[in-house]
Amino acid sequence: MAENNYPETFYVEKTQSTPEVKLDKDNGTMEFSGRSLPENVKEFYNPIIEWIDNYLKEPQDSTKVVFNFEYFNTASSKMILDIIEKLKDLHDNTNLSVDWYYIEEDDDMLEAGEDYSDITEIPFNYISYE
Repeated sequence: MAENNYPETFYVEKTQSTPEVKLDKDNGTMEFSGRSLPENVKEFYNPIIEWIDNYLKEPQDSTKVVFNFEYFNTASSKMILDIIEKLKDLHDNTNLSVDWYYIEEDDDMLEAGEDYSDITEIPFNYISYE
């Protein structure tokens, strides 16, 4: 079997226009937080999607994904959906937990999470905060 030569962890620091991203193979965790409106959405998200593709080849028995977006633009929403759709196999074959955080009054962000969950048929845990 070919050895996966991708980094154990992948980290992107949060900026004004891009979210903080923490991907950890050993712990089976993926975290996204902040704002997502990168100038070039594919350039920003492609390395993340590539890391996830590699993770999916040999996932942990249990994977936890946390989305805590303050805001994302339309271009980002498509990439976020791509990421969640990739998790479908994990949901079908392993223990997958998806936490969707949203600010208490932000109905749009809650609805976005509900839409992603409906589209992918992956149950989300919705967690509001002030």
